Amino acid sequence: MTDEPLLSLESVDTYYGPIHILQGLNLNVRAGELVCLLGGNASGKSTTLKTVLGLVNPRNGTVRFGGEDVTKRSTSYRIRQGMAIVPENRRLFAPMTVLENLQMGAYLHAGGTKEDFDRVYELFPLLHERRAQLAGTLSGGEQQMVAMGRALMAKPKLLLMDEPSMGLAPILVERSFEIIKQVHESGVAMLIVEQNANVSLSIADRGYVLSTGRLVLEGKADDLREDEGLRKAYLGR
Repeated sequence: MTDEPLLSLESVDTYYGPIHILQGLNLNVRAGELVCLLGGNASGKSTTLKTVLGLVNPRNGTVRFGGEDVTKRSTSYRIRQGMAIVPENRRLFAPMTVLENLQMGAYLHAGGTKEDFDRVYELFPLLHERRAQLAGTLSGGEQQMVAMGRALMAKPKLLLMDEPSMGLAPILVERSFEIIKQVHESGVAMLIVEQNANVSLSIADRGYVLSTGRLVLEGKADDLREDEGLRKAYLGR
């Protein structure tokens, strides 16, 4: 990891019309780091991801990626520079096969090389077995693998994940986060937006906690897990 952040949000204010959602948000992710962004419903987590991706533009503040000010750059530009997302509820192309979904992830790289596919299949051997199966017929956990594989086909520098545990049975949540840890260990920087604080902090390097658009807590993941306020609010103990 380097000291220079791969991604940084500096004093970001994001509005929806007159409603002030993100209020002076400061956040950063370094190369090779796994950072989780925690908070309840309407805390501003998804708006943060949309601001990072350029789906909404901040009224004030700066978004930097790879040392470049991308605040006014398009989503497509940011993706070309190395961002990729695993969206909430996976959003696969259900009538297409697993292989075709993976190819869609590599559209900027002419559909992907053999090495790209080999890397994804090494992380997710099941996808190789199911490559001819329609994505819509897979289980929730299997669809999560396809969504992550599709994002990795874009060769991202930064992988964004929106609520990866949503809609999964508890046993699949655990498996899903094992896979996320595996992807992180392969060298990809990750920013995970999640309500499940306990499982997120168990694999993260650092974490941030949002409440109604404001940053209320940040620190090393191990320290946050021991924070009394966070434990009462999010960890149920």
